[in-house]
Amino acid sequence: MEAIARINLDTPTGRRIARELERHPKTVKVEYPLPPEIAGQKWYTEEEFFAEFDRKIEEICQ
Repeated sequence: MEAIARINLDTPTGRRIARELERHPKTVKVEYPLPPEIAGQKWYTEEEFFAEFDRKIEEICQ
């Protein structure tokens, strides 16, 4: 069974509660939403990033 709680991190009490929950990683999974300025952007895995990086380097060196 799971419960979802929304904690207001703008308040000192909310930040304290979030820090306390983070101290229990086996029991609690804390998820933070992405900031709005980056929420809709494409994210790459490490493998995807380096594959694209290698491709561009080879393109430049030829």
